[in-house]
This record gives sequence, structure tokens and C-alpha cells, in this order.
Amino acid sequence: QVQLVESGGGSVQAGGSLRLSCAASGRTFSIYGMGWFRQAPGKEREFVAGISWSAGSTSYADSVKGRFTISRDRRNTVYLQMNSLKPEDTAVYYCAASRSDYRLAVESTYDYWGRGTQVTVSS
Repeated sequence: QVQLVESGGGSVQAGGSLRLSCAASGRTFSIYGMGWFRQAPGKEREFVAGISWSAGSTSYADSVKGRFTISRDRRNTVYLQMNSLKPEDTAVYYCAASRSDYRLAVESTYDYWGRGTQVTVSS
């Protein structure tokens, strides 16, 4: 099993920045990819960004390209740097881990999920 714990959420004004962190523990050797998803009230959960654990290649949703950056360190932590935040970025953000590094934009690819952290952007 893999456990994921998110942190770094909060409230910010439009144009501001936040950095989310997700610490992975447990059988982390089984992780090949990680990603961030978000779910706004009344909407389905959607892909935000993904990263291949070994290659370090990244992918982003069109809505966040150029504003968000996903990265990882060697201690099994993945980050989501969010700049130029907009009110439409308001959502619960979830970290996820996959035993594959293919199709990281697809929710069903992921095997483990964190509990989520709230991000609220006010206008």
C-alpha cells in the first residue's frame, strides 16, 4: 500500500500563488507516476498535472498550462506550484499515485489517492 498526504492548500486572492505538497509513504517503490486532480463543487474530478517518476516527464491540463508546475524530489514528495491563480481554480485538490507512468491524465490509471486539500481563490 501507498499512503499520500497533501498539504499547502488555503485561501488566496486572484493572481496569487500557492504550492501544494504530497508526501508518499509505504511501498513507494511501486510508484511509477503521480498526478494532481481537482474537483470543484458540482463538477466532476478533473486532471490537473502528472509526472513520470523515472523520466520526470510532465503533462498538464490546458487550463493550467503556463501557470502550474508539477515537480518531485528524491524523498517521494510531489509538488504543485500554482501561480496566477484564478477563481475558477477553486477546488479540492487531490494527489494520486500510479503503478504505471502511462496515461497519467486518466483518472482510472491511478491506484492510490490522498484525501485532498482545499484551494480557494477569491476575486
